[in-house]
Amino acid sequence: MINLIKHKNIPFIISSTLFLLSVILLGVFGLKPGIDFTGGSLMEVSFSGERPSLEQMQQTTAPLEEELGSVLVQPIDEDSYLVKTPFISEEQHQIVLQTIRTAYQTEENIVREERVETIGPTVSSQLKERAFLAAIAVIVAIILYVAYAFRKASKQQVSSWKYGVTAIIALIHDVTITMAVFALLGKYAGVEVDIPFVVALLTILGYSVNDTIVVFDRIRENLIKKTGHKFEDMVNMGVNESFTRSVNTSVTTLIVLVAVYLFGGDSVHYFSLALIIGIIVGTYSSIFLASPLLVVWQQLAHKK
Repeated sequence: MINLIKHKNIPFIISSTLFLLSVILLGVFGLKPGIDFTGGSLMEVSFSGERPSLEQMQQTTAPLEEELGSVLVQPIDEDSYLVKTPFISEEQHQIVLQTIRTAYQTEENIVREERVETIGPTVSSQLKERAFLAAIAVIVAIILYVAYAFRKASKQQVSSWKYGVTAIIALIHDVTITMAVFALLGKYAGVEVDIPFVVALLTILGYSVNDTIVVFDRIRENLIKKTGHKFEDMVNMGVNESFTRSVNTSVTTLIVLVAVYLFGGDSVHYFSLALIIGIIVGTYSSIFLASPLLVVWQQLAHKK
């Protein structure tokens, strides 16, 4: 049996280091917002023949940046590209389309414009606000639910609301590290965050808290059934009893997500990557971070 509680300082140091580094990366680089949040114009062009490589498309659109500003090219499906720009006029839109057609259109390879959209700043502002409110609502709901579900365990040295706060600490840890990875990707690979990324973060919140509550529930059962034992021993026992279940569940989920990442197409590429990172970090935090934090709560309460 792993004596996790005895060596709890090791995961605390690892998590603190990763979290602090993540905060620094987010502060220095920040996330690169996509058109969903900044507003702008979006074109989708398809190729009836061989699709040019991403490098070729980037070289083709690079000269346009002098007039239009940033131009981001993103492959989707097997035969199309998304071309994202700041707000452009109809004349500028035609220049972009003609530039691509001049470079690649032939009798065998017809360049078609599948769609063109404009997302205004008002819509972008509403999306930011709704994403923020959704995250706050999730956090409040988790604390209230966990506090109610663990009310019987509050008689065993740790108040039930502390279980909820501990779960939230683990969630913030998981989401911050995931966001930091995308801050690096945005800086060095031009990866933008959009609505699917927000959905991925909310999914990570749900998955991580579910994993944490499973471990907490086993701890609660031990506290209720085996009174008179040391609190840290019951926590350690609960972690060990749920360890295999947590790891197996995460591994099976990761197998599916890795398959989606490798074969699901460019449209879900970074969505699945965010989930992969979040689930790995979430599994780690539910076992090695959240449970030892309960012991810290208990120790602090007894010092008063």
